Amino acid sequence: MKFRTPISLAKGLGSAKEGAHHWWMQRLTALALVPLSLWFAFSVARMAGAGFEEMHEWISNPWVAAFLALFFIVSYYHGAIGVQVVLEDYISSEGTRMVFIIITKFALALLGAASLMAVIRIAATG
Repeated sequence: MKFRTPISLAKGLGSAKEGAHHWWMQRLTALALVPLSLWFAFSVARMAGAGFEEMHEWISNPWVAAFLALFFIVSYYHGAIGVQVVLEDYISSEGTRMVFIIITKFALALLGAASLMAVIRIAATG
């Protein structure tokens, strides 16, 4: 029993085999962001009113720096996946869609790298 139409067989179109992986990664990163976001929110709230020196000392803690780096990596990756899904769903022109996906991925990679470099630089000078 064949599930593909004759036209899809002729065109060679079928599953890109990435949809399930993409779906799972979005769910896993969302799951990872729950405790990371709670940790980040409570940690920053606890530091309310702290000055530069206190924040510098806090980020210099190796555990804090590691969790911040993990939070940034997972957040930016999750954001890139989510924006890509939105762009794929709502932009019909394939060329325009690809341009926006590439711009988004480069922008989020740049922001992620800048965030990681800031954490590493502060942690290294602590």
